[in-house]
Amino acid sequence: MRSHYCGLLRDSDIGQDVDLFGWVHRRRDHGGVIFLDVRDHEGIIQVVFDPDTEESFELADQVRNEYVLHIKGKVRARDDESVNPKMPTGQVEVLGKELIILNAADTPPFQLDEYSSAGEDVRLRYRYLDLRRPEMQEKLRVRSQVAHEVRRFLEANDFVDIETPILTRATPEGARDYLVPSRTQPGNFFALPQSPQLFKQLLMMSGFDRYYQIARCFRDEDLRADRQPEFTQIDIETSFLSEQEIMDISEQLIRQLFQSTIDVDLGELPLISYADAMQKYGSDRPDLRFDLPLVDIADLLTDVEFKVFSGPANDPGSRVAALKLERGDRLSRKNIDDYTKYVSIYGARGLAYIRVNDLSKGIEGLQSPILKFLPDEVVSAILDRVDAKDNDIIFFGADRASVVNDALGALRSKLAEDLDLYERDWAACWVTDFPMFDSTDDGGWTAIHHPFTAPSCDAASMEADPGQALSRAYDIVINGHEVGGGSIRIHESEVQKAVFRVLKLSDNEAAMKFGFLLDALKFGAPPHGGIAIGLDRLIMLLTGATAIRDVIAFPKTQTATCLLTDAPGTVDPDQLHELGIILRKPETE
Repeated sequence: MRSHYCGLLRDSDIGQDVDLFGWVHRRRDHGGVIFLDVRDHEGIIQVVFDPDTEESFELADQVRNEYVLHIKGKVRARDDESVNPKMPTGQVEVLGKELIILNAADTPPFQLDEYSSAGEDVRLRYRYLDLRRPEMQEKLRVRSQVAHEVRRFLEANDFVDIETPILTRATPEGARDYLVPSRTQPGNFFALPQSPQLFKQLLMMSGFDRYYQIARCFRDEDLRADRQPEFTQIDIETSFLSEQEIMDISEQLIRQLFQSTIDVDLGELPLISYADAMQKYGSDRPDLRFDLPLVDIADLLTDVEFKVFSGPANDPGSRVAALKLERGDRLSRKNIDDYTKYVSIYGARGLAYIRVNDLSKGIEGLQSPILKFLPDEVVSAILDRVDAKDNDIIFFGADRASVVNDALGALRSKLAEDLDLYERDWAACWVTDFPMFDSTDDGGWTAIHHPFTAPSCDAASMEADPGQALSRAYDIVINGHEVGGGSIRIHESEVQKAVFRVLKLSDNEAAMKFGFLLDALKFGAPPHGGIAIGLDRLIMLLTGATAIRDVIAFPKTQTATCLLTDAPGTVDPDQLHELGIILRKPETE
C-alpha cells in the first residue's frame, strides 16, 4: 500500500520509511550507483539504489523509462552538492531498499517531459502517454479545479444543476449539426446539441428561475486552434434579471476564477459597444492589452483620383482606415511583404503603407509607393489624423468594411505578438449592442447570435429595418478571445414570430422546427436570459496553453479525427442496413 506520493516528499519526511508507486521518468547510472527519477501524479522524487541491496540493485539496473515500479525505501537528505532547487522534492531523496517491477514498458515514441519535440500527430496518437507528462497533468487538474469552483459559486447563488438531452433535433445556430440516425424511426435523425439553448429556455418557462450545467456541445464546423467539434461550456440561464444583472453575476464568476486559480485580479470589466469595437479595433473580440487603434480616414480621400482609396471612401458599405505603428523602422521590407501575405488571408488585395522617416522634411521625409497617387495636402491631413511621428509606419486598408476590419484587425494583433507590444498581461471587457442580423449574399438576413435573442427595439421597428436593429446580447472577451456570450431571450411569441419572418422562415417551417417553443411561449413565459462560457477556452487562457487541444483529455485534430481510436471509422454493413442507410460511392469510383 502506498504510504506517500512521490512529489509530496519534503524535509519533514527525512528518516521515514516509505512505499512509493510510479513510473520511471529517467534512469541514470553514476559509478555503480543507480538513480531513478520516479514520477506519480504529484511529481518526481529521486530514488537511489546502491550495490549493498544486491537484488534490488540488479532490478534497478534492468528498468528503463516508463517501467511501473513499487519501491520501498527511506527518505534522507541529499548531499549539499546534489540539492536541486528547481524541484519541489530537490532537498531529499529516497534510499531504495526493495524494488518490485509491476510492469515493463517499451521505449516511448517521444520523451515524456517539457523538452519533448514530438509533433502533435504523434502526441495525439499516443495521448495516454502525452497525458503522463507533468505539464499536461497540471492543465487537466486546473480544469477540474475550475469546474469545482464554478459549481460552488453557482450553487451558492441558488443555481440548480439540470441535465438536458444529448439526442435532440437540429436547430439553426450557425454551424452544421452532427446527426444521429434513428433505428426506431427510419429516415429520421437526432442531432447532437450545439448548445442546450432551447431546453434551458424551456426550463425558465418551467419556473426553475436559475439553471446551470457544465454541458457537452457539438458543432460540425471548420476547426482552429481554439475550436473543437465537441466542447464544454458553462451554461447559465436566469429569469427576471436584466442583461446588466446577468453580466454582473458572470463577471463575478470569471474574476473569482482568475483570482483563485492564477492569482490575477482582472478588475472591473469595461463595456464596449460592438460598433466602437469594430471601428477602433476591427474586431468584436478586441485585445485590449495594447493600444493600437484603427483610424478612419475615408473623409480625407473622397476626392482623390487614386481609385483604390476613393472608391471605398465613397461607398457606404466600405471603409478606408489607417493603422499607425510607432518605431516602424523596426520593420524591414521583407517584414512588410510577409504582412502583406498575411492580410491576404483575410481578403485584402494588398497592404499600402507610408514610412515616416523625417517629418521636418515634409513629403521628402516620407517613403511609400503610393505617395505619387495622393496630393500632398491629403498626405499631410492623414499624418495629422494619426498623429504621426518620426520613424512611424502607417498601414492602410481600403475595401469592403468587413475585409478592412478583418485584415487590419488581424494585422493589429499580429504586430502586437511579433513585436511584443503588450502593455499588460491581462485585459478583459464586455462587448454589447450587437446587431440583430447580418445580411446574406442573396439579400436576406441571418441572426448574428441565434434567432432566440431579444431585440433592443420593438418588433415592428425590427421588421421595418432589420439592418438597424440591435440585440440585447453581450460577449465577454479576454486577451482577444471570446470566452463567453449571452443575451436576453425573446419571451413573447409575437416577437419570436417576427424574428422568424425577418429570417424568411414561413409559418409552416417555424411550426415544424420550433412549434414546441412557440407553444411554450403562449403559457406565461417569464422574461429570461443567460450566458454560455467556454470552459475549454477559459482553461486555455488560465494555463497559458496555445490551443484548447492541450486542455482536453482526448481532443480531435483539425480535421475532426481521433488519432488515438482512429475515429470516425467505417460501420458494419448490417448495422447500416438496420438503420436504413445506403452509402453513396465517391464520384471518383
